[in-house]
Amino acid sequence: MPSNDVRILLQAAVPTAAVGVIAAVVSGALVGGKGAVGALVAAVLTALFMGIGLYVLQRTAKTLPHLFQMMGLMLYAAQILLLFVFLSAFKNTTLFHPRAFAITLIATTLAWIAAQTRAHMKAKIFYVEPDSSDRQSDKSGQSS
Repeated sequence: MPSNDVRILLQAAVPTAAVGVIAAVVSGALVGGKGAVGALVAAVLTALFMGIGLYVLQRTAKTLPHLFQMMGLMLYAAQILLLFVFLSAFKNTTLFHPRAFAITLIATTLAWIAAQTRAHMKAKIFYVEPDSSDRQSDKSGQSS
């Protein structure tokens, strides 16, 4: 990954992890161990889904820029479907507290989106890739 992509990923992942830890502590204090486990599962799930989504979108933007918008819409639909599959698989689980899981999932997703938006706004990303000196010397003729 280029350095801008890694920087954006870190600037989104760190606040999300912080929100997940805070949610785990609060859920653990209010509900007990199952609440903390539910909050941690939600935070990991959010980081995993959003991190993979960011990676796929960045890669698509570089290799197939004409498909970027469609890929973004398809990716978000796939994330919602995968979350539905996860929730269906753990519908009757006693491993974690479902309400702590749900609230933490929403909080960490909002934290990721806000942090990623801030990181993109602060990043100085070129809209057009400048030509390197090697490519300019290979051109024949004059440019006007």
